Amino acid sequence: MHRYKIIIYWSNDDQVFIAEVPELPGCMAHGDTHANALASVNEAIHLWIDTAIEFGNPVPEAK
Repeated sequence: MHRYKIIIYWSNDDQVFIAEVPELPGCMAHGDTHANALASVNEAIHLWIDTAIEFGNPVPEAK
């Protein structure tokens, strides 16, 4: 399990919870509940890391 900071907030415009990972540029997800947003962003973290490794890009260490 990775220990990246995750910020979850409600978007009035989209009517969903948005989850962002500031340490991984562009890594974000959404869900209709806080729990769904968290589950989705955890999957997005794994995909972000897998893609970075595939392309030989550095993966930031979790702070």
